[in-house]
Amino acid sequence: MATKCGKCGPGYPSPLEAMKGPREELVYLPCIYRNTGIEAPDYLATVDVNPKSPQYSQVIHRLPMPNLKDELHHSGWNTCSSCFGDSTKSRTKLVLPSLISSRVYVVDVATEPRAPKLHKVIEPKEIHAKCDLGYLHTSHCLASGEVMISSLGDPKGNGKGGFVLLDGETFEVKGTWERPGGAAPMGYDFWYQPRHNVMISTEWAAPNVLQDGFNPADVEAGLYGQRLHVWDWQRRERVQTLTMQDGLIPLEIRFLHNPAADQGFVGCALGSNIQRFYKNQGGTWSVEKVIQVPSKKVKGWILPEMPSLITDILLSLDDRFLYFSNWLHGDLRQYDISDPKRPRLVGQIFLGGSIVKGGPVQVLEDQELKCQPEPLVVKGKQVAGGPQMIQLSLDGTRLYVTTSLYSAWDKQFYPDLIREGSVMLQIDVDTVRGGLKLNPNFLVDFGKEPLGPALAHELRYPGGDCSSDIWL
Repeated sequence: MATKCGKCGPGYPSPLEAMKGPREELVYLPCIYRNTGIEAPDYLATVDVNPKSPQYSQVIHRLPMPNLKDELHHSGWNTCSSCFGDSTKSRTKLVLPSLISSRVYVVDVATEPRAPKLHKVIEPKEIHAKCDLGYLHTSHCLASGEVMISSLGDPKGNGKGGFVLLDGETFEVKGTWERPGGAAPMGYDFWYQPRHNVMISTEWAAPNVLQDGFNPADVEAGLYGQRLHVWDWQRRERVQTLTMQDGLIPLEIRFLHNPAADQGFVGCALGSNIQRFYKNQGGTWSVEKVIQVPSKKVKGWILPEMPSLITDILLSLDDRFLYFSNWLHGDLRQYDISDPKRPRLVGQIFLGGSIVKGGPVQVLEDQELKCQPEPLVVKGKQVAGGPQMIQLSLDGTRLYVTTSLYSAWDKQFYPDLIREGSVMLQIDVDTVRGGLKLNPNFLVDFGKEPLGPALAHELRYPGGDCSSDIWL
């Protein structure tokens, strides 16, 4: 298999083979200074996660970008398991699109994995000129050898959900993936499943609406997304739009990892629910709500009811478990999805959040908890913010968590996150009975960074992971 294959490309032949891959030893994650008051560039941090290493749970390298206020956010690879059959391809470059500046940084992580270096910078003007897109988010590698990056808007910050195509070798901007004039009205995340000739994309809001903070009036005005866009993968055009019941702000979308699967899940942030999308017999697609996290009636917050705000979701590589983070309520959850129509809660852990005891918010009515959770203290540090980005080890037994969502929203909802910096935590996962338990010996405190407190975001392993790799 993967380990015995002399002429294989990057990644693994299947999701189940990937579960047998080596334990992660390094994590790459972008750290953001925009909106913190610190005039320094965002940077890529390398964290040692090998328990046998003397530098375990420490930042061992920082690669600063050459510009200020990019707002690094998510990242992807030059190539992944979608190119497993191509022995000429190797996973050597991490692609870092900037959410606000629209720059794309390409980082060499192969020459020295513990000390990445900048390989190429794609300036916004090239993306604006060739694609009429900006505000870049998700980066996925394609079987064609190209890299595809989703956009939230046009260069002026109006909503526009299109896709930038890069050459996976030269990183030249080739144009848009979609046909001319074929972009969706809004964009955010996407996932493709070639066996069903489909790609599905999600919506946050127009950059001009979200970039300076959250205004509840914009929700009332219908300026936030609540649709899924279904695309014909081969023809590169939208064929269906699904408006979701209670599905406000559908962010992260995940097909089941099995490449034959014709279903998956999307996390609706403001709707505080998980919706399952699936293919009908006639070839069209439908969506249904399968998990709802109830809002809490509160005092001392910006609204009388606090949604959970589901901000990241993950599926284990064997498609047995769904994980998601409730950034405002402060808990991370594990669901058994053996029956995808009826997910079953099997694990839950509170890691900070807005409703901790002793904080400014008083919970008046709660359908789930009998009392407000205790603040989280790890290695003497009280954790600011709530669980946000998550990454699962290949074997499914460890979750890594960071606490920053997006700098302008961090500043609004968790001002202490700006002062204290975000953290990276590690959770042990029971994959037999279900259950989540904090590892008390692991803490990366980004409040102690050399240039001041930083906001750490999405997590990537050098060899690929549950949210970077797609199988064909």
